[in-house]
Amino acid sequence: MNLDLALSENDKMLKSVALDFLKRDAPKGVIQTLQESDTGYTPELWQKVVEMGWLGMVIPEGYGGFGSGLTSAGVLFEALGSGPLPGPYYASGVLSALIIQAAANEAQKQQILTGIVEGTRILTLALTEPEFSLEPESIRTTAMPQGGYFLLNGVKLFTHEALAATDLIVVARTGQGTVGGEGLSLFLVDRQSAGVKVRRLGGYLAGRTFEVRLEDVKVPLGNLLGGIGEGWRPLQQGITQAIPVLCAYQAGASQAVIDQTLEYSRIRKQFGQAIGRFQRVQDWIIEMVNLADAARLMTYEALWKLDTGRDARESVHLAKAAASEAYFEIVTMAHRVFSGISYSSEHPVSFHTRASRALYHYLGDPAYHRQQIAKLLT
Repeated sequence: MNLDLALSENDKMLKSVALDFLKRDAPKGVIQTLQESDTGYTPELWQKVVEMGWLGMVIPEGYGGFGSGLTSAGVLFEALGSGPLPGPYYASGVLSALIIQAAANEAQKQQILTGIVEGTRILTLALTEPEFSLEPESIRTTAMPQGGYFLLNGVKLFTHEALAATDLIVVARTGQGTVGGEGLSLFLVDRQSAGVKVRRLGGYLAGRTFEVRLEDVKVPLGNLLGGIGEGWRPLQQGITQAIPVLCAYQAGASQAVIDQTLEYSRIRKQFGQAIGRFQRVQDWIIEMVNLADAARLMTYEALWKLDTGRDARESVHLAKAAASEAYFEIVTMAHRVFSGISYSSEHPVSFHTRASRALYHYLGDPAYHRQQIAKLLT
């Protein structure tokens, strides 16, 4: 089977509907307001997304979803990235949904996945800690059995969409394993539980990331996802499947920045001519296009491999490294073309500045993913 990047008729329609949705329901002013908010969405906007079924793209029909496959989810999020539309749509409807499918038992799936599709439950992953590493050895949060519940203690840092979430998927240590992810378990934690404290991290470029403190949080035994001490493998499976969808969002955002930059280079006059005629501006735009094309091609290759059951580990790491660097650098070069005007918080490029910096490290920065490629190769 050969890789075919042509979109199916259904995916073309999906992309068109998503772009129309952004123009109609999430124009420039709305995007700016949502980026400033703690949740990244409004109840009205959330309900519209629920009604369109987008939160169930990667969830099987048996749980109320569409079961459309990862490539279709990538098409959707590539369109949403052009906004860039903020909010917990990816964190809950893709990343958390895939982790739940990999880790939870059947009864948990019926309850949790149905809630995600219906929009009544919003999940996010609480993984990284103050040491900030994606390696299992960095997990210091503990979960100690106490009769009919687990007692969780620890700090999670740079948790995306934590204030929007109704539930957190918390990675905690239940044993002292020394190899890989031994001794790590997954827990579904109600954000309103006593002892859960959420604080938004400051800084223009932090996005909506939060510190989550867990202080003697009582979690029912039934909220253990999968077997005790067996959480790392399904966690990695879910993350691996979810990363290329995030890359598609970054690729769509990158293309949107390029389109804005091209338009501006044609209408902005300096020294009696459009600035797009200057060699340096042309160099920047060409480099932007090269980066965006590489990111998109690698992203859809990874999605295709995952959907067709091929080994996609190397492709997933390549896609995340390429997409994160492309989005970051494309925004930087766009600022050079636009100059001072683009640094205004009301300018569309500044929306992407925030998003590109926050997503650069989300689920691993390029350096981390290159290290993983090196491990696979050697």
